[in-house]
Amino acid sequence: MTRGLYAGSFDPMTCGHEDMIVRAANLCDELVVGIIENPSKKPMFTADERKVMIEKVCSGIPNVKVDCFSGLLADYVNENGFSMVIRGLRSNTDFEYELSMAQINARLYRDNVETVFLMTDPHYSFISSSMAKEVFTLGGSIEGLVPDEILKTMKNKCR
Repeated sequence: MTRGLYAGSFDPMTCGHEDMIVRAANLCDELVVGIIENPSKKPMFTADERKVMIEKVCSGIPNVKVDCFSGLLADYVNENGFSMVIRGLRSNTDFEYELSMAQINARLYRDNVETVFLMTDPHYSFISSSMAKEVFTLGGSIEGLVPDEILKTMKNKCR
């Protein structure tokens, strides 16, 4: 059985993330969307809130599960028996960063774990969580940048 991990902060989840999840789910028997808890960031949503939102958005994808973790990605991968880690690439800047991370992680993985890079759909290549958050908090429209369920939750949280 192939177990894949697609990890990120997902604060908030974007349409680009959703597209990656759908595509990555086709590459493995089970895909875990791993929400990384980064103590140095000030998130809009708690990890548990993000988990609930992502579960709602992904409810129609039977082989997707959502989990939260902190610490090293490689430790989480080693402890949970993943065979692949999926990473999305929007630009050559992403590639340079992701390549160096994949190389250090490959050294830290205990088993044969592959890093799989997926190119972002061009419709979503400009979207980032931080950009969506900034536009939203400044009163701009982010319809089409985040899934409808996420937008609804963001509006409710900021009331």
